[in-house]
Amino acid sequence: MTLARSLPDSPAEWWIFLGTIVLYTLARWFFTWQQARRDGDSHPVRAVLAEEDDPDALRAASVGGFRSYRQFFGFVGSTVVVVLVATVTGGRLRVLLLWAIIPILVLALSYLDFRQARKDRRTAV
Repeated sequence: MTLARSLPDSPAEWWIFLGTIVLYTLARWFFTWQQARRDGDSHPVRAVLAEEDDPDALRAASVGGFRSYRQFFGFVGSTVVVVLVATVTGGRLRVLLLWAIIPILVLALSYLDFRQARKDRRTAV
């Protein structure tokens, strides 16, 4: 077994890979929609679809590809948690823990990205 492969080998692995991307995107849209509703926007769905990250902010990332230290440490911490669970546990327990932990970590990273984008929009105004 190799620890890092370039692409998934089976259709199930592709669905898992795509599922994490979809989960991240849906969570980010949900957080934006919820914030638009709190702000009293009359069309919160339009706010979700109109949300775009500023390309200049993406190019001028402060910590590697991350815009804040929270995003960087959130990503590193999530990686450490997944690696620890994968190495310390085995069998059904590993599968159960990873199926429970990874969606929570993806949602947390999505929330961190949402907060950073909201902060960037507020300082740009």
